[in-house]
Amino acid sequence: MVKQAPISLNGGQKDELRIQFAALCWRRKRGKLQILLITSRGSKRWIIPKGWPMEGKTPAASALVEAWEEGGVVGQARGQCLGVYSYAKTGADGTLPCLAMLYPVKVKALAKHFPEKGQRKRMWCSRRKAARLVEAPDLARLIRDFDPRSGGLAG
Repeated sequence: MVKQAPISLNGGQKDELRIQFAALCWRRKRGKLQILLITSRGSKRWIIPKGWPMEGKTPAASALVEAWEEGGVVGQARGQCLGVYSYAKTGADGTLPCLAMLYPVKVKALAKHFPEKGQRKRMWCSRRKAARLVEAPDLARLIRDFDPRSGGLAG
């Protein structure tokens, strides 16, 4: 069983907590596991695709839609949640505490044209480098521990 890290409300109240679905996009290149990171639109920091629940879609399918819109990912999402991570989302309404459920997405291809192409950059990197670049410590741990051979997380 995977040990889940305690969540943080990032200074918010429990009735303010919002749920998002996130995609851990991965591939193997020359036998090496690589993780896809994208930049956020505002601060340009390295993140993974994520977004709000979508009517009529499963959490994994919602994560796959976000991966397409934000990163041009063509692939397949697995329905098993790898874990959750918390972060503070800053927007026009202030800061909201968010809990993101993480789903693995095996990338078949990256499209040249996708909805948010001009707003983001993409980068493939190792699990170790991806874990160093993302800000949320519990997301970093999920990335570091990710192992598609074992169905998700090592350990």
